[in-house]
Amino acid sequence: MSDRVRISINEANVLVSSAFTANGVPADTAASVARALVGAEAEGQSGHGFSRIDDYVAQVLSGKINGTAKPNTTNLAPSSLLTDAGFGFAYPALEQAVARGADIANAQGVATMAVTNSHHCGALSQHVETLAEQGLVAMMFANAPAAMAPWGSSKPVFGTNPIAFAAPRAHTSPLIIDLSLSRVARGKVMHAAKSGSPIPHDWALDANGHPTTDPQEALEGTMVPIGEAKGTSLALMVEILAALLTGAAMSREASSFFTADGPAPRVGQFLIALKPHEQSGFAERLEELLTTINDLDGARLPGERRAASIKTAHQHGLYVPRHYIRRVQALAGEELRVAGGLQ
Repeated sequence: MSDRVRISINEANVLVSSAFTANGVPADTAASVARALVGAEAEGQSGHGFSRIDDYVAQVLSGKINGTAKPNTTNLAPSSLLTDAGFGFAYPALEQAVARGADIANAQGVATMAVTNSHHCGALSQHVETLAEQGLVAMMFANAPAAMAPWGSSKPVFGTNPIAFAAPRAHTSPLIIDLSLSRVARGKVMHAAKSGSPIPHDWALDANGHPTTDPQEALEGTMVPIGEAKGTSLALMVEILAALLTGAAMSREASSFFTADGPAPRVGQFLIALKPHEQSGFAERLEELLTTINDLDGARLPGERRAASIKTAHQHGLYVPRHYIRRVQALAGEELRVAGGLQ
């Protein structure tokens, strides 16, 4: 028997939504969370996909995530929004902020969207892509519980603090850049721990600052930054944007995304959307630049693997570890059977 199960995108959305509604999460919130987790799985970001569901449900049940929270967005200035996630899931808050921010940016040329009292926001690519699909250049910054030390130290101060960028293209999908400021996203380490797999020696350090291939030791230690000191400098920049400008908790104050105990993490996200002006010749010049890169031997554009993974997922379905599917089916319970979902 294969250790993986093929499941269509639609089936996955039904399955994941059912797991949350069966545990007290309203249908609209459950659908938002499902879209984000299934979308992450489709683009190859397994650390932000099915592997998160058990932890999310446990945190809803413990109250660490307010599963019934409704985001509330207010205008701080004509082009600046603040969305309070209410200690709930990040995804409904981000959807609300992005929808309103896109309208403002298209009308005024620029919008900033701050999200506070939030939680794990998964693959940032999805949120900037939504803005780019509406003709906007977008950037996103997010902080996370402390897992990375300033360069030269072994004490975690920063999260992996990912950043993302998207630019619209005239006749094809947007250009997407999405990266963690650690060598790999911490979710990949968590996924390895749950799968019982070792990790490469250059991903993380144990609690004593030594390289480790044991994912559990890595989760108790720190992540290796990209670009050494440059990576932690960028993490500081993200911390200022995502935590200080939003009024959210700093990484060193935030509780874990992985455990059900403790208070809400209360992290933040910050997005910027810019409307290219017609006089710049933006669309044509972007294509010229990307064509130049594509024409170089061995070069590839950022996001190409992501796009290929999404295409494959929509054509052939997702291939998800069987134990994740069984666990999510168990969480969905009677509700899934009543809904006519997978058995």
